[in-house]
Amino acid sequence: MKIVLPTDFSENAFHAIDYAVRLCENTTCEFYLLHTYAPPIYRIDYTLGSPGQMGLPDDHKYIAEASLEKLVERIQKKFDNPKHTFVVHASFNTLVDEIADMVQNEKADLVIMGTQGATGAVEILFGSNTVHVIRKVEIPILAIPSDFEFELPRQMLFPTDFEVDYGQDNLDVLLWISKLWHSKIHIVHISSPEGLTTEQENNKAKLEGLLLERNHENHDLPDQELIQAINSFQEKNAIGMLAMIKNKHSFFERLFVEPVIKNIGLHSKIPFLVLPYPSKD
Repeated sequence: MKIVLPTDFSENAFHAIDYAVRLCENTTCEFYLLHTYAPPIYRIDYTLGSPGQMGLPDDHKYIAEASLEKLVERIQKKFDNPKHTFVVHASFNTLVDEIADMVQNEKADLVIMGTQGATGAVEILFGSNTVHVIRKVEIPILAIPSDFEFELPRQMLFPTDFEVDYGQDNLDVLLWISKLWHSKIHIVHISSPEGLTTEQENNKAKLEGLLLERNHENHDLPDQELIQAINSFQEKNAIGMLAMIKNKHSFFERLFVEPVIKNIGLHSKIPFLVLPYPSKD
């Protein structure tokens, strides 16, 4: 498993790294510790050409790389897991573009990052960086709330409208985590008075087939708002991770359209796994 771990060297970022290392403690993983930077003042030619080509000194890169090496030492001192290797990468780029490039170049499987930016404002579900990464990067993103006390995801909540033509690819990471920790997957569907269409029935059957060897349970809830259903289900059950597919019918559309600062009402204080929409769509 190849996992990208973005860091701005804050404790919030380390909190997400800590979660990632614990989640994967029993499996072989290659972690890519990624930091991006932009000098506060730079000439226009610096942005047009690469620092190396321009022959300009790049103190920021050296400082970032030294900080990344210290971060590796901190992680290894705390965990000392021979199953894990760490690759450090510092780049003069935007975080979102660099993550997208790294995912493509390294064939990464998953990005794990903190939900909040430096402000840590409680009314923000995702910091702007996390929102942009979810929007642009086409692999699973696992967002870790800064105040989440680590616990294994023994119970996973997977709300769905059965509008997605499920494939192995877009559920890979969900299935991988559930296998790692023998997690139970709770599939939550909000029933509509009209019932399921033929297409939804087919998608439901396909999902059932993919989950055949996993501990799972189906829950058909009465007609209600999705956010309300998620919140109430989380309150009544000891859910350790929320997983959703980034499809156009989900609340993600609202997350991207509305201002990030606006509270969309989802009380997600647990890790949130955002799965990619099937690429064939």
